Amino acid sequence: MTDKFQNDINYLVEELNFKGEKKFKLIVLFGLLGDFDSFEYAINLKNFVDSNKDKFFDIFAIAIGNQNGKQKFCKFTGFREENLIVVSDNQIHNNLKVSRGLDIGLGGWINMLLMLSGINSLKTIREVIRGYTGDRKAKQIYSEFDKIDALKFLKFSGNSFRQVFGDGYLRPFELATFRLNNMSEIIQNWNDYILDEKYLPQRGASFLLNDKNQVIYKFFSSDVLGYSSNMRDPLGFLSDLIKE
Repeated sequence: MTDKFQNDINYLVEELNFKGEKKFKLIVLFGLLGDFDSFEYAINLKNFVDSNKDKFFDIFAIAIGNQNGKQKFCKFTGFREENLIVVSDNQIHNNLKVSRGLDIGLGGWINMLLMLSGINSLKTIREVIRGYTGDRKAKQIYSEFDKIDALKFLKFSGNSFRQVFGDGYLRPFELATFRLNNMSEIIQNWNDYILDEKYLPQRGASFLLNDKNQVIYKFFSSDVLGYSSNMRDPLGFLSDLIKE
């Protein structure tokens, strides 16, 4: 890790007043609020914090968006408003050399559709397929008591997955259903979540800092649906931290 990168992180911590009181800081750069990865990552972080009583690290997240979108995002995902800063452009991302995604000069929509098809986003297709086929090495998402309301007309309970596919792993169609529910929220509130379509391809990053603000883990996303180095266990790097 270069001194310049560490200095850039130090500047970000000071500039945005990311002080924190716990042993570790997790700084997350989302792309647009309305990015698939932003929603999925935020929900996973919220659930992780709830499960671990938020004892080990402070979370500071930055996303491209506005205040109205931020309020809706936090209400839907459960992510804490006080943990999220919205910005109007991708300058912070650029400063930290986060991938802008594909840009062929035809606008954000075209770039995003091409990335969703796997162009300049090689892991995306595999991740989409996993959403439908399931994954024996990943955790299930829904309990049998969860109520699922996808697209406002597809309503069922998590028990449906248990009855058909069993328990204890990521069942077929489970992740795809979760993502469909997120997509429905984004589409219904498009103007609030998508500040500017040119930022649709913008990817994100994660930085874990110790109590001296030294970066001890970093990950730069380059793929849609690829906000972690291990999508089977996206927050494994935090789980390992707690086990130490």
